[in-house]
Amino acid sequence: MKLTNEQLKKIYFGAYRFCETDDGYLSAHQYTKAQEDYFEKAFDFWYERCNASTAKTLEFTTEATELSFDYRILWVGSEDSFELCVDGLITDIRYVKDLEREGTLQFTMPEGEKSVIVYLPADARVVIRDFTINAACKPAVKGEKVLWLGDSITQGYGPLRSSQTYVSVANRLLNYDIINQGIGGYVYDPKVLVEMEGYKPDKIIIALGTNQYGTESMAEIETYYETITKLYKDVPILAITPLWRGDNVEGIPTLIRFCDRLKDIIMKYEIVTMVEGWKLVPHLPEYFIDNLHPNQLGTEVYARNLVREIERLGF
Repeated sequence: MKLTNEQLKKIYFGAYRFCETDDGYLSAHQYTKAQEDYFEKAFDFWYERCNASTAKTLEFTTEATELSFDYRILWVGSEDSFELCVDGLITDIRYVKDLEREGTLQFTMPEGEKSVIVYLPADARVVIRDFTINAACKPAVKGEKVLWLGDSITQGYGPLRSSQTYVSVANRLLNYDIINQGIGGYVYDPKVLVEMEGYKPDKIIIALGTNQYGTESMAEIETYYETITKLYKDVPILAITPLWRGDNVEGIPTLIRFCDRLKDIIMKYEIVTMVEGWKLVPHLPEYFIDNLHPNQLGTEVYARNLVREIERLGF
């Protein structure tokens, strides 16, 4: 059976809104049009990445043994992957570097009822159409709605695997219904905090600061927390302070000082709970692709330690 785009939307997770191209490809967006317009005027680097397929998944249960869909890759940052996950186990990986920019992907699956996740590339912009499957599929049942805000680490750069970003690993354990607004190079920017009509998350997770730890003024960060706590009144927020940075050892005292100042801001708000990113990933090059972005090992450790903290804190 071939799903219409309206049917496809029911199994498509991670989008705030959808658009359709003239030739029928479904384009999923995690930002409002107003937010995207802001990025386009503010910085090309942010604008490219705000349209990426970050944390976009197709999730369903089925007895099917085959599925396929047409894809078109409109932009590529780092060449990560399309991936198939069956009952929690990754069973197929298609690396963007090995694919044409337009084509059809086909996957096979074992017999019997199973839970399936198709991960779209985290650091590329992908549109899809003509999703075809040889049995009925039922949308996955997800948990709490969570808005995840962050920079390149949250977007997914580092592991070069879409299923292996720390957000993807954590979410396989937490089963949140997420919108991931992580963007490479991003900072605490209150200008992007606007009402997302029709959407109110149950929780918010913020992982920002690593791109501005050298700042002298904390005014913009103070404005950010003042704005987000008013915009999403009564919504619990988890703030993750920056991870260790081994790419600039001389700058570590500055990073530590920034984290301390950030903690002082966070602690002003009862609705905001803090997790120290410094304690989530070992301070060793083996856990990073470049001593800044966690690699596959680093994201696995980061995610599992974060989930443990979320459970300990009762967030």
